Amino acid sequence: MRMILKLQEKLRTIHGDLSIAKPFFVALLTLKLCVKLTMTKIITAFLVFVCFSIPAFSQSDSCSLRISLLTCSPGTELYSIFGHSAIRVKDVSTNTDIIFNYGTFDFNDPDFYTKFMRGRLLYFVSIEGYSDFAYAYELEERNIEEQLLNLSCSGKEKLFAALRLNSEQVNKFYAYDFFYDNCSTRLRDIIANHAGDKVLFRNILPADRPTFRNMIHEYLNKSEQYWSKLGMDLLMGTGTDKKVTNSQSMFLPDYLQKGVDSAVVGKTPLVSVKIPVLNVSDQHPYNKSWFTPLVVFSFLLLVGILPALLPFLRRAVKPMQFFDLSLFGIVGLMGIVMSFMWFGTEHKICRDNMNLIWAWPTHFIIAFFLHKSRRVVKYYFGLSALTGLILLIGWKWWPQEFNASLIPLVALIVYRSFRIYKKI
Repeated sequence: MRMILKLQEKLRTIHGDLSIAKPFFVALLTLKLCVKLTMTKIITAFLVFVCFSIPAFSQSDSCSLRISLLTCSPGTELYSIFGHSAIRVKDVSTNTDIIFNYGTFDFNDPDFYTKFMRGRLLYFVSIEGYSDFAYAYELEERNIEEQLLNLSCSGKEKLFAALRLNSEQVNKFYAYDFFYDNCSTRLRDIIANHAGDKVLFRNILPADRPTFRNMIHEYLNKSEQYWSKLGMDLLMGTGTDKKVTNSQSMFLPDYLQKGVDSAVVGKTPLVSVKIPVLNVSDQHPYNKSWFTPLVVFSFLLLVGILPALLPFLRRAVKPMQFFDLSLFGIVGLMGIVMSFMWFGTEHKICRDNMNLIWAWPTHFIIAFFLHKSRRVVKYYFGLSALTGLILLIGWKWWPQEFNASLIPLVALIVYRSFRIYKKI
């Protein structure tokens, strides 16, 4: 009996917890009382049992995988202003700690800019070490929060297998879409489809659901990226003003984080713990500037109406001719770019762009005939003034939300078009 207790103590130092072997000890003691066995035979039988049972017990106890969602805070540059998401897989058995990143593209592609402009740039899944990934965000002073996924062993293995399959050369490339197929939506889908059991994402949106444009503006306003906001508003069409669904809102990393936080697998929360793995900065200092689109366009409007306010400037004909040539020429170029992004690219968000109501591509051509005494020119600018005026009157009721800083610019187009109409 004393020898069995000593053996139990010795094996505890090897196995850690021998509670699973207690029934076997009871059986041995019973056998010792009923049958005259030598202690050597008892020890031999016990060792054979332990050698075969410990590997099986250790495998059934827990798997070696630890899978989590990483959410990286926004940066100061436009490409990083919306944050980023990735999946971390840590395997204790192989001592590996890797990141699956769906937001990778080849900047060295010789046709990079052409493909990017036309919406044909392929993104792909890349794998990198966690330490390298975290170091890059530490240099940019961006935080990383980790959500440990509370999945069964089979769920983790299934998810890990899907990630590996996605990262293979034949599968890793995909056509990026900012709203519907990006580095966050890919993670949302792969977690939902390969977590073992059905994943239910609870509602994370307010009763008055935002539009895609509202959600983008939230980040651009916070970072005071007013020129970037204007540029995006000029190119994005009516599709951006659709109300998002709960699932669609997770195209942004922060909302994916909220969605995963709210989700359940069966009746079990999808997230077991939330950890700030990198906390280097509470907020980024943004460069504040008075040089905003609203200020610039308001100044141009003032310049455009000055001759009417100051009689002595009415004799400055040539400067105002140059002003009108520049105004309608630039607005025409803007219209050409918008038309190209609508009809000449695969960017779905640039379709049905109602900014073309005021930014006519034909303005670029007609700008060279501004002060020609021709009936067609007169009626052209009369129609331009009328269209712009209707746009301003119904500004809030159009199916597309226009950038507020464009109001003085559209007013300027209306006024200068009317002046040219009256003059000819």
